[in-house]
Amino acid sequence: MHRSPGRPSRARRCAGFTLVEVTVALLLAALVVLLAHRIYGGVLDASRRLAAAREDLDREANARRLLASLVGSLAIGSSDAGGFSGGVSGVSFSAWHVGGRGWPELCRVTVGARDGALAVNGLADEALRLADSVVGLEVEYLLDLGADARWMRAWESALSAPAALRLRIAHPARTDTLLFIVGPRG
Repeated sequence: MHRSPGRPSRARRCAGFTLVEVTVALLLAALVVLLAHRIYGGVLDASRRLAAAREDLDREANARRLLASLVGSLAIGSSDAGGFSGGVSGVSFSAWHVGGRGWPELCRVTVGARDGALAVNGLADEALRLADSVVGLEVEYLLDLGADARWMRAWESALSAPAALRLRIAHPARTDTLLFIVGPRG
């Protein structure tokens, strides 16, 4: 068998990869890594959005529980309390709240919509947000419990409070209704 000097043997040609084969393999590996990176980034972003949404829901639920507690512990009838005052766009009252020192303190609480949020003011340096993306608020006051119950659009009394508060919170796409039963009413 005669070999020509310019042609490599068959065994020598099959021993390695060509430059094209190595380039294609590197390109496929890079595509797999890029795809994995995008998927991981998407999962990480979704996880962050979910955590933020969960924190917002927890914050709103805690704020609503606190407001229910405040409405349930009204301070009506004393000279320091300041009475209960409410209109269609907000409400103000005095209530007992366990402050940072660990004992109940009398505080003047106001609830109203401002800057696109429903907030409770009067407890600390910063307003407590009840809801975000608020475009409107309507507050109504239940005169008394029973079959002849009537809702009123305003309440002003230093000696008594309504039986319940109804807050209708308008958002761009929906309206939420919150009902708070008032504690001792003076």
